[in-house]
Amino acid sequence: MVYSLAASTLTVAAPLACDTSKAQGSEPARAASDVLVTGADDEMLVLEVTEANKVVVRLPRVEVGQGITTAVAMMIAEELDARLADVDIPLADARTKGNQYTGGSNSVSSLYGPARQLAATARARLVTAAARRWHVPAWSLRTRNTMVIAPDGRTATFGSLSASAAKIRRTAVSAKPKPASRHKVIGRPANRIDARDIVTGKAKYTGDLSVAGAGPTVVARPPTIGGKVVTVDDRAARALPGVHAVVRVAGGVAVVAETFHHAFNARDALKIKWAPGPLAPLSDAKIRSRLRAAVPSLGSPPRGSTQVEGEFEFAFVSHAPMEVLTAVADVCADRAEIWFSSQTPTDARDSIASATGLPASKVKVHVLRGGGSFGRRLNFDAAIEAALISKAAKRPVKLMWSRNDDTRHGRMRPASHHRIRASHADGRVVAFAHATASVNESYGKKGTASQASFVRPVSAPLPSDSGLYNFGRLSGDSGGVDLAMPLGAWRSVDSGTSRTAEEIMVDEVARSLGKDPVAFRRTTLRSKAVKAVLDKVAEAGGWGRAMPDGHGQGVAVHEEYGSCVACLAEIDASDPKHPRVTKVVMAADVGTCVNPRGLEAQLMGTSIDGISTVLSAGLHIDRGAVREGSFADFRWARQGHAPLHFEAHIMPSKGEPGGAGELGVPAASGAVANAYARATGTKPRRFPLSF
Repeated sequence: MVYSLAASTLTVAAPLACDTSKAQGSEPARAASDVLVTGADDEMLVLEVTEANKVVVRLPRVEVGQGITTAVAMMIAEELDARLADVDIPLADARTKGNQYTGGSNSVSSLYGPARQLAATARARLVTAAARRWHVPAWSLRTRNTMVIAPDGRTATFGSLSASAAKIRRTAVSAKPKPASRHKVIGRPANRIDARDIVTGKAKYTGDLSVAGAGPTVVARPPTIGGKVVTVDDRAARALPGVHAVVRVAGGVAVVAETFHHAFNARDALKIKWAPGPLAPLSDAKIRSRLRAAVPSLGSPPRGSTQVEGEFEFAFVSHAPMEVLTAVADVCADRAEIWFSSQTPTDARDSIASATGLPASKVKVHVLRGGGSFGRRLNFDAAIEAALISKAAKRPVKLMWSRNDDTRHGRMRPASHHRIRASHADGRVVAFAHATASVNESYGKKGTASQASFVRPVSAPLPSDSGLYNFGRLSGDSGGVDLAMPLGAWRSVDSGTSRTAEEIMVDEVARSLGKDPVAFRRTTLRSKAVKAVLDKVAEAGGWGRAMPDGHGQGVAVHEEYGSCVACLAEIDASDPKHPRVTKVVMAADVGTCVNPRGLEAQLMGTSIDGISTVLSAGLHIDRGAVREGSFADFRWARQGHAPLHFEAHIMPSKGEPGGAGELGVPAASGAVANAYARATGTKPRRFPLSF
């Protein structure tokens, strides 16, 4: 159901939980309710057609580079027959209720029905308004380029019809979304609607904001995770020019200054004595040992079977988004206003209210675009810290976490240990067991229920991801090691490790049975869609072609979020200590693909994530401190490490949209690891390989 909102221009709203299948089956002229809603219900997606002929939809999700604003604009443009350039998708502030979470690769799938129904209803009202104005049958009118066109050539922009369309309750034409066969925008490659703004600097991030009186702010942080201030001598810092305030916070000592240059200088002038954090006795070797001991037993294998076994270690991994964490906060005695990029703005508002002692109704959170995330901005560490600094300093602040701050004290993917055993008899796998242990966060505020929905609980058995294959009896269990570390949901969450390890084992099982890895997968995969994407990469990537010594190919598949993907990677490991992925071919079936160009970019990004976390990027813990501090030593893949050749194939589908943002990481990681194994004749077990 789509509702009218009381407004002088055409403004309609659709519940985000709208069942589009029912809406499409209703009477065309009754797709809009007769009920006038006085304001925009927080649980709704709202569309307004302005007098300036712009279509505005304030999005209850955050744009962090994944292209969701472009995808939603395409859905709206499709059903309205509007020019893509006439569709604006600003980000909604934190609401008082409703689903405003960006995560779990569900944004496109959750918005696809409501957005299209919303736009289809708006189009029907605009056409009805034009028919009444011109006294012609509504069925004789066409829509194109954000205007209505009459049979005699007369035109009227949507903006000029908006006021009269707002008064219409029953439409004279169908308000059903178009069938896929009539799509002209959805499914066609499109550039991002914000691409020019990004490359020209017009796009605004939190660091670009100019909030009156907001002083640039940085924090001196402890050398160890969770370290505490014992004493601080701030006299030299306060004497420096441009320093406005020095305040102690839970994470260290904050300096508010005239510029960030002044703030960093003053921070470095502080004389602080630190108490070590709770992890000071621990380093990597001891953490790995504890994880290994926490992995549950696999039990007994079936009698008469042959075992293929492997144990795998995955290091901690920083999120390291290109835009460092930044938050602007203005906290007063009776209210607070915060600006930052958040995947969970409603939770952030409630947590900021609790931290500052204000009612949630007095806290306003403005959501800004983020320069990268994939899980990092599910948490709102910087925003809470900025609010507390502002309250203590009694002035607005613009807090920036440096790269070093976030790498050493920010959220990271937990380290984990995996033990896998595949049992085969008579040429087939008869049992597959996978047990794991992961580091659990044991201090600080636990994630809220909404955040936890994006992280599978470690205490629960692993999902039967190996159910992709006909592998007989499946079993799995998990344990954990509690450590006082700031952990978070990293792109693809636990699938990026569990499925990577499983795909390595699939290759090793194939080798044990004397079978080709692709042929073995073809005969054991359950899903036709997964087989199809595997066949596609094998064909397009030239699987099995002759390779020089020290070079190899690897494949892997993954199925999640209602989608599936396959990856073929080629690697030059002639120098095993400095391998280079030279080629990546990926194929994905995500159901209806709104923007193939955006999906290709997502898959390309997951290939870089797979290359990085398998080959070179991880965090060491040295006596309670993170060794790495920036991209200088947290070795994420750079341009020189990117594949010389990349291609993505989007499988045709008439199904509902599935998820794509996190989908490719496990397949890319597994393919790179398998390519390295074949090129070097080794069995990789610890990741990244450079550790």
